[in-house]
Amino acid sequence: MIELSNGGAYLVNGSELVMDHADALQEVKAKTGKTVTKQEAAEETMAYGILKSHNTSGSMKKLKIRFDKLTSHDITFVGIIQTARASGLEKFPMPYVLTNCHNSLCAVGGTINEDDHMFGLTCAKKYGGVYVPPHQAVIHQYAREMLAGAGKMILGSDSHTRYGALGTMAMGEGGPELVKQLLNQTYDINMPGVVAVYLTGEPVKGVGPQDVALAIIGAVFGNGYVKNKVMEFVGPGVASLSADFRIGIDVMTTETTCLSSIWKTDEKVKEWYDIHGRSEDYAVLEPAQVAYYDGVITVDLGKIRPMIAMPFHPSNTYTIEELKANLMDILDDVEKRAAVSLDGAVDFTLKNKVKNGQFMVDQGIIAGCAGGGFENICAAADILKGSYIGSDGFTLSVYPASMPVYMELIRNGKAADIMETGAVMKTAFCGPCFGAGDTPANNAFSIRHSTRNFPNREGSKLQNGQISSVALMDARSIAATAANKGVLTAATEFDGEIGTYKYHFDSNIYANRVFDSKGVADPSVEIQFGPNIKDWPKMGELPENLVLKVVSEIHDPVTTTDELIPSGETSSYRSNPLGLAEFALSRKDPEYVGRAKEVKVLEEARMEGKNPEETSAELKAVMDTVRKNFPQAGAENTGVGSTIFAVKPGDGSAREQAASCQKVLGGWANIANEYATKRYRSNLINWGMLPFLIEEGDLPFKKLDYLFIPDVKKAVIEKADVIKAYKVNSESGDMTAFDLRLGELTDEEREIILKGCLINYNRV
Repeated sequence: MIELSNGGAYLVNGSELVMDHADALQEVKAKTGKTVTKQEAAEETMAYGILKSHNTSGSMKKLKIRFDKLTSHDITFVGIIQTARASGLEKFPMPYVLTNCHNSLCAVGGTINEDDHMFGLTCAKKYGGVYVPPHQAVIHQYAREMLAGAGKMILGSDSHTRYGALGTMAMGEGGPELVKQLLNQTYDINMPGVVAVYLTGEPVKGVGPQDVALAIIGAVFGNGYVKNKVMEFVGPGVASLSADFRIGIDVMTTETTCLSSIWKTDEKVKEWYDIHGRSEDYAVLEPAQVAYYDGVITVDLGKIRPMIAMPFHPSNTYTIEELKANLMDILDDVEKRAAVSLDGAVDFTLKNKVKNGQFMVDQGIIAGCAGGGFENICAAADILKGSYIGSDGFTLSVYPASMPVYMELIRNGKAADIMETGAVMKTAFCGPCFGAGDTPANNAFSIRHSTRNFPNREGSKLQNGQISSVALMDARSIAATAANKGVLTAATEFDGEIGTYKYHFDSNIYANRVFDSKGVADPSVEIQFGPNIKDWPKMGELPENLVLKVVSEIHDPVTTTDELIPSGETSSYRSNPLGLAEFALSRKDPEYVGRAKEVKVLEEARMEGKNPEETSAELKAVMDTVRKNFPQAGAENTGVGSTIFAVKPGDGSAREQAASCQKVLGGWANIANEYATKRYRSNLINWGMLPFLIEEGDLPFKKLDYLFIPDVKKAVIEKADVIKAYKVNSESGDMTAFDLRLGELTDEEREIILKGCLINYNRV
């Protein structure tokens, strides 16, 4: 089904693989008549060509990328624009689309969400952007329909910014990276590796894009095969997939931890652009006659079967057939995973969902940028037609990804087919993907064609004893399960017809409702602020030395951004830095905020010119111990802050608030064995936090310990490979040395850390 190569490979004539071995180049020459080097062939991938055309550094090893377009949604654009305004923003220098698909319900937090929307509309007018009102489209569907272009690059402040199936290299990053683009700065990365996803065959009936995506994720997430690399989709199997099908696979590449994705284009992609009235944005993209890849993921599409990603991660994958055949064993494994993910906060089991040997589901959701596409919903309608979901507890909700998709489903009758079954059609909304829509009952089990199934993604509140869980499946198998009244069923068991339907895009829907400045700014427009929209608090520069209190310690194999700052109802506070920070680690470590605040008070006193040791006996004892070895350390040159340790933090969302909440609570650093994603590490850096690394093994410190890092400012300036730190034991008077590393940092990133944050770096 899925095979991973042990090394690199050459793709010859766009269709044939030659694995890298001692005589590989001779074999390539025999097939093509061309003499090439590995480096020359590596420069012939689609990814290399697109990156080269957007690089401003002059070096293809150290890239400085300028994107063509930007996009954000309503739980990120307020903070981004506020940061840019604090740094001197006068006009959006490139097309910037503000969509409203996360906080669109306006049902939580009083006036907060609609206040944020009006902020976005007035900023689009003032600075020359595009504003997409609530319920019109989810962020990524609008980008596909209206922004994508073959050979272009788009940066979005949502992690699932992926438009590779349309020939657009897109990346999801934290808000500060968009701020840099708005300020005419660059996105700085080393040239990434490129991994071929070599597709063969064609899917069998009942298998959808989510099935293919989950199979790939299950094969590569745990081993880091594509981490921070570009996935390039090639091979003869691409031609067997419609544009919609490719899009459904592509959007899920985020869950592999890759940097970005790109697909070769063809007549099916050209038809997509033609249908959407943007024929000029199509171009042929394909690797050169000989292209070298750092690895190969071979996918036999014909062998993929309906998949399910069990709680609590998209990589926890099985075929539905495998799950049903080994039901109790797999559910036992899920319980063991839950014990780690949920920290034993609630009793969790799915074994009570087994009735007469059948696995019963409580809820189905087909939604968002992954599930809400036209073909997914048409296929679900065909499977559901003539059935009904029943009048018991099982429910089914379907969210088309955009109003144009919804309109076409109405016109071709598929919306009626779905609603006839007892299912509910809803408007474009991302809520079911992050815990703000269709929250099921306590202990319920939901199957969703959406992007993630982390803990709390369906609305659980562990601190209140509320738990439910999500598995990811394709819309087709969700429909088959719904037609079977909640009995878990693979779509391959459906013996009826699944049709192919022509899509007609109605551009008037957007033309009549979306505000598009056409890039013309109007400085006379006054920005509309709501009472929850607050400026970022003042942040100080990096001091010469640091005293850090370890205020949280997380030993889960991976820590998600949902655990660092929860999604769901907290999203309403994303425009209020201090208000949102009250929720930081609230589901993982409820005492974190209080501990961090206690330390923050000491640093605030220091910044006001006071000696914090005079108000904290604990700190005085620590500093007395420090001064035995470092007599020069004092309030004038030693900052006081907090830090957390996590094994591998930052999987999941691009949300910058996972880092900024720590910063506004007085955080100066994270300490980790590894960072799960580039985007989380970048968020730390852009908020002036030190992204420390420590070798795996026995930690030299524990929660509530104090650490002293002398000459940390000097170490950053001088690009020290190793930074010496000390655990301070004020009771014994001992200081235990250990090593930290910062990893590679650009000169700009070092300057941002030294200044204390990106705002300080850019402040005018």
